[in-house]
Amino acid sequence: MTVQCEVSAKKSTGATMGVFERYLSLWITLCIVAGITLGHFLPLLFQSISRLEIAQINLPVAILLWLMIVPMLIKVDLKALKNVGEHWRGISVTLFINWAVKPFSMALLGWFFIAWLFRDWLPAEQIDSYIAGLILLAAAPCTAMVFVWSNLSRGEPHFTLTQVALNDVIMVFAFAPIVALLLGITAIHVPWDTLLLSVLLYIVVPLIIANIWRRLLLATDNGEQKLATTIKRLHPWSLGALLTTLVLLFGFQGKQIIAQPLVILLLAVPILIQVLFNSTLAYLLNRAVKSPHCVAGPSALIGASNFFELAVATAIALFGFESGAALATVVGVLIEVPLMLFAVRMVNATAVWYEQREGIASYQQCCPPG
Repeated sequence: MTVQCEVSAKKSTGATMGVFERYLSLWITLCIVAGITLGHFLPLLFQSISRLEIAQINLPVAILLWLMIVPMLIKVDLKALKNVGEHWRGISVTLFINWAVKPFSMALLGWFFIAWLFRDWLPAEQIDSYIAGLILLAAAPCTAMVFVWSNLSRGEPHFTLTQVALNDVIMVFAFAPIVALLLGITAIHVPWDTLLLSVLLYIVVPLIIANIWRRLLLATDNGEQKLATTIKRLHPWSLGALLTTLVLLFGFQGKQIIAQPLVILLLAVPILIQVLFNSTLAYLLNRAVKSPHCVAGPSALIGASNFFELAVATAIALFGFESGAALATVVGVLIEVPLMLFAVRMVNATAVWYEQREGIASYQQCCPPG
């Protein structure tokens, strides 16, 4: 990949991976300890927080989720949708993985591992809830961190931006029906009003606000610089909101985790398999259709990663703080970063093998200088 291409990628995505993001799993582990400790010594505080809700939407969590999601969505330029045909092979593969494979493969893995293989080691009353959390985790593709994964895998930046914009629009219409379908198959009651309200609050409204905010910033003098500065300033708030939400979740889940610490490890198994399966499948399908490597890399990573912020919020809204669904989505947050970094290394390590297939463009052809 040319130096010019790498500079272009970084400018287009604004993606760098700082110390905080690289060690996100460590901070999440500290949040687990803090949440369990606070939940043990301040149970009345957490009970009061859980009662602050309207239509089953917890208000403190809603505020925290907005602080997480809006800074992520402001990075997404919906105008990129006009370029959707430029890398149609990679786009097609990613859409197939994200919407036709990932939610259903996760449901199957959940049924196999949680409802059958690990059933005797898990609390029986939470089995269905754990599966629901896994489904929620897989039902929406990641929005923000994929810019980081794309940058680290030397991906084509315009493909990544177009794919994320397209997925965000599809999410508005597809997330609720897919979740309802899979939860219905598992015989889990779906409160449609709460599910649709979650889509409205955590996808539609933040997407509209972020897009308007982005356009207003770009319309001013030095708009690009102001947008970059705004994203940089919002970033700590977004990460802080994520970690605060995790402290709340583990404050409520503490007793269950202490009683059965094996639960987290068992829930991690289907998530780990799902990430590796979908990233590998997307990567191989891109090679089969002869997408260039700088498209196949981000396509595989977008196909594997999850919009865990949305999953956490929806799990809380549908099932509550203390549910197995909420815990399952948090386990997804815990293991996603190291898993995705592993996937990035695999994509980069196999670049030479990937381009040995006849008809696949090189880095220079995919992302020419200038």
